[in-house]
Amino acid sequence: MTQATIPFDDVLGAPAVDKRLEVLRSMHRAGSISEAARANGVSYKAAWQALETLSNLAGVPLVEKAVGGSGGGGARLTPAGLQVLEAADLLSSAREQVLAQLGRSVRGAGLNLRAISAVGLRTSMRNQLPCTVHEVRKAKGAATVLLVLPDGQQLASRITLESLQLLGLRSGDKVLALFKATAVTVAPTIVGVGGVNLLRGKVVRRGSGAAGVEVSLQITPGLALVGFADPSTQPKLRQTAMAAVEPNAVVIGLMG
Repeated sequence: MTQATIPFDDVLGAPAVDKRLEVLRSMHRAGSISEAARANGVSYKAAWQALETLSNLAGVPLVEKAVGGSGGGGARLTPAGLQVLEAADLLSSAREQVLAQLGRSVRGAGLNLRAISAVGLRTSMRNQLPCTVHEVRKAKGAATVLLVLPDGQQLASRITLESLQLLGLRSGDKVLALFKATAVTVAPTIVGVGGVNLLRGKVVRRGSGAAGVEVSLQITPGLALVGFADPSTQPKLRQTAMAAVEPNAVVIGLMG
């Protein structure tokens, strides 16, 4: 039987800074998903979610049941799972060497190399805004993560507790806030209700799109977001306008 080829670009393309690979590594050491969960301070459900996500990305099972042993059974990595760990270690080592080399060559240029390294993440979400985690609030089986943009404006993201555990988010962490342009409503003035995020900026571009009038708002120099406005209420060029996006639409991505 021909062994399936693992798409390492998909499994490891983004900086592997969350706990998914650590859960995989701990499971390899302990031979148990429960032990891997405990070792990483996450729930069994979160650990299983991490392993399932990695297997989905790899396109082949990374974990299989192990029969026997003192505990009556457990889990172990498949040959593909072992390959993923090996590839992760090689990629991490090479990435740190490249970032260190670039840091020496562009020192003083004001570039955020950690943020730039996230361009390896391929996504359909056009809005990818560097933020800093300000606060994490847990309530009703979910978590609200309050993010701060470079100009001080705040953005809330609502995620599951399992995702919070796997990301290991803390105040001061550097992250990317990602959301689709179609999830953003732009207008000269918007009254916020129900905890919706409201951001202010200056209109720098307008154009037609499938979802209405496409508008680009400049938040700070070098940082803009894209959304859509109703033709009857579209803001004018160089006018200050507002953008609204629901917390459930904001996805958090970690930067190395």
